[in-house]
Amino acid sequence: MWLYDRRMILLGATALGACGFTPVYGPQGGGGALLNAVALPDPNDNRGYHFNSRFEERLGRGGPSAPYRLDIRIQTDEQDMGSTSAGTTTRYRLIGRVFYTLVEAGIAKTLLQGRTNAFTGYSSTGSTVATRAAETDALKRLMYLLADQVIDDLLLSDITAS
Repeated sequence: MWLYDRRMILLGATALGACGFTPVYGPQGGGGALLNAVALPDPNDNRGYHFNSRFEERLGRGGPSAPYRLDIRIQTDEQDMGSTSAGTTTRYRLIGRVFYTLVEAGIAKTLLQGRTNAFTGYSSTGSTVATRAAETDALKRLMYLLADQVIDDLLLSDITAS
């Protein structure tokens, strides 16, 4: 059985090489061009702060002289999801959307535009402090999800070929 598994792994690696697969952060991958190369707008609120924090954690800080600039617009909505028989809301859903545009900073050329969506939820409890902490944590998780999706879109688009 071990020999069969080994053959399948070698066959899979051969198939990946034949289809033109290149790792995103490899020598010919497009991810290296974005590392420490994307300037973000200054955050205006917690949403922008958490989005920027996650973005910089994964791709690094671009700074003002970065070759690319990412313009973002974040929208969030809150929906009541669950309630008690008395009508008190016990569960909330946070829905987020990010509209983004990647711009080549030197010539203001738009390289990529897109939109991404995500949602997360939190429960309310009897304590106002605990509910507020759960809401804050849900917002942070939502911004991390959205930032990860934007980064994935940027890495999978071949902006270096533009």
